[in-house]
Amino acid sequence: MSNHFSAAYLKFPGDDARLDLTDLYAFPAPGAPGRTTLIIDVNPFTTGLSATPPFLMSPEFHPDAVYRINIDNDGDNQSDVAFSAVFTEAEEGRQAGTVSYATGDDARRTEPAGEVIASAVPVGFDAAAHPVQAGACELFMGVRSDPFFADAEGALHGFDWTGEDSFAGKDVQCIALQVPDDMLGPEPAISVWATVSVRHDGTLVQVDRGGNPTINPFINPDYAKDRYNAGHPADDVATYLQPWSKLLQENGYSAAEATAAAATVLPDVLHYDRDRPAVYPNGRGLTDDVFSARMAFLTHGEVTSDGLSPHDDMLAEFPYLGPPHR
Repeated sequence: MSNHFSAAYLKFPGDDARLDLTDLYAFPAPGAPGRTTLIIDVNPFTTGLSATPPFLMSPEFHPDAVYRINIDNDGDNQSDVAFSAVFTEAEEGRQAGTVSYATGDDARRTEPAGEVIASAVPVGFDAAAHPVQAGACELFMGVRSDPFFADAEGALHGFDWTGEDSFAGKDVQCIALQVPDDMLGPEPAISVWATVSVRHDGTLVQVDRGGNPTINPFINPDYAKDRYNAGHPADDVATYLQPWSKLLQENGYSAAEATAAAATVLPDVLHYDRDRPAVYPNGRGLTDDVFSARMAFLTHGEVTSDGLSPHDDMLAEFPYLGPPHR
């Protein structure tokens, strides 16, 4: 899996699928020079069944959550730009979202801040939903086909591949933005990570985060997963370089190789340089085989592929993710 079921023991953060950040994508907008596509997916198996309780999924966003895309554009692992999305309570199958764009100090605030670029935008629950204009950006929020592909069962059982894509035919909730590059910062190289926070007793608490795909579920032991989800990239090297290097040494790396390899995913941010080809680990596209890349990373190259191909339901136009299955 990517970051699906990212809490301890393959559960959802806060035991709520709506708070589960599954994937983050960053790539150039096809056919639109000077624009970047940023996508976060949450709520795995949105309209289907879960492998763990609660077994029935709700297809909406959490009304007490803040879903955020963070951008560091000066290399200090602090947010310089933030896109934050919040949502109303779902009523009679309807829900609406508001998206804010913040820069500078506002981008580092816990609560959404900055300029509201879209408000009262209907969440799409079926294939009829369309993107909307949000200031200078294009915006889509709603249920879409999950583009992540992986033989999760095989990975969890000693790389005995089943040939089955665990995510085929599944849906997620998608927040997709297509933004002018100058909204992200003055330089072509940025770092991106996503966070999900939820209010507990009036306080906003971060319960999930991610930059690189397929990190927390496979690398951190269960006792460390929830603490990791609550953490910040600025603390990652000090906290995780040693234990992750040790894990890699147990899987065939020399000490020097392990440290170097761990440093490629620490801090846990998705690096994206617009002046270089956009394929993971430089950004991430919807068809990048990140699962095979992570398995090779974890096994010192002994496991190179699960043999699966990208999903074939992607669209040529924004938001690019295929229509929902249900």
